Amino acid sequence: MLLRHTNSDIKERKALTVNPAKTCQPIGAMYVALGIHGCLPHSHGSQGCCAYHRSTLTRHFKEPVMAATSSFTEGASVFGGQSNLMQSIDNIFAIYEPEIIAVHSTCLSETIGDDLGQIVAKAREDGKVPPGRHVIQASTPSYTGSHVTGYANMLEGVVKYFAESANEKIRQVNLLSGWVEPSDIREFKRLLKLMKVSPVILPDTSDVLDAPMTGKYDMYPKGGTTIPDMVSMGDSMVSLGLGEWGTKKAAVALDNKCKVKFEITDIPIGLKATDRFIQALSKAGLVSIPESITDERGRLLDVITDMHQYLYGKRVAVWGDPDNIIPLIEFLVDIDMKPVYIVSGTPGKRFDKRMSEILSERVPEAKFKNGANADMFLMHQWIKEEAVDLLIGNTYGKYIARDENIPFVRMGFPIVDRIGHSYFPTVGYLGGIRILEKILGAMMDKIDSTCPEESFELVM
Repeated sequence: MLLRHTNSDIKERKALTVNPAKTCQPIGAMYVALGIHGCLPHSHGSQGCCAYHRSTLTRHFKEPVMAATSSFTEGASVFGGQSNLMQSIDNIFAIYEPEIIAVHSTCLSETIGDDLGQIVAKAREDGKVPPGRHVIQASTPSYTGSHVTGYANMLEGVVKYFAESANEKIRQVNLLSGWVEPSDIREFKRLLKLMKVSPVILPDTSDVLDAPMTGKYDMYPKGGTTIPDMVSMGDSMVSLGLGEWGTKKAAVALDNKCKVKFEITDIPIGLKATDRFIQALSKAGLVSIPESITDERGRLLDVITDMHQYLYGKRVAVWGDPDNIIPLIEFLVDIDMKPVYIVSGTPGKRFDKRMSEILSERVPEAKFKNGANADMFLMHQWIKEEAVDLLIGNTYGKYIARDENIPFVRMGFPIVDRIGHSYFPTVGYLGGIRILEKILGAMMDKIDSTCPEESFELVM
């Protein structure tokens, strides 16, 4: 009801963000930790912060997400949280027996100035970290950046801690997977197997956040990147990072520490981004591209050709994380749709450059914005100015979809009102077909539900 009062009178905002198109850093740090085998995420802050981070991930994946907390009270907030974290590390190893504790900071611990590196070092000195166990940390204040920033910071912390070089190169490729679903990780594994490339995938959330129901609870499911694999990353031939925002810091850190050269490419969403990914894999792994993958590309092209009449010229509004929506926008342009409104809450100067490169020639009227004031309120104002035919983004767009009666395809994070995203990939050529199926299904449902009786067709 409140959204019906949104108007199209757009005014410059410097401080106010309304319905941000992002969430906070610790959620991204927690997601990386969950993709490491035997790792327990730890939130250095209050219980309420940890509860929010866990519940957001649990609602998205429909899986129980475990994490510990330093449980700040008024005393820790005033005098510092060192004793809380020291006690937490001691208790966690004694009770929950993880191989790794991945500690991330929060607004509160960052504001009072807790030094995670110093505290963790003292915990080791005091014997609170058992032999063969590990504690890693990342600075992830919620008042800056986004969940993607937190993801990047924790991923950087992981490779800095674990990767080692024995100066003997292994015929394997490091795949820094970026913020993708467990289903997408499975698709990466399938493609890597077809191409006969030996990978270390970090993080690997498959068999963790899509674990099968067995009737038995496992606090540490069988999935996740193992410690030996993370150590071996220092001797890989090359690192391939998917998404500049999520993976570049880790790729640079690994190169600086172990001299592993790297390439950053887009998450393979759609046609061209998947082409670049497959070619990068072929180059990195020194392998040829099998015919079976070429056939998959051909099937995606066949679907685009068959359904072009329904896609051509349709106006689309898109929101989400830059690493995910940049290749998606490119794909929409390739299939002759018009992504006219784009917002991303994650800051980064390269966003405008990439959007201009993709849109300036084919969709010159497009409006795009990222950073603090790129929010869902601005998106709704743009739509009030001139309507669109389709919305693509996370669950928070359902209010606009309902208010404006616009078909809505859910993609991105978080999706808390539907299932399927963690089981069916949207990366690769097969993922491109699924994206098209979702787009066409939503738009054709709208046609069927609104067309006059004489235009209601059996075959479309």
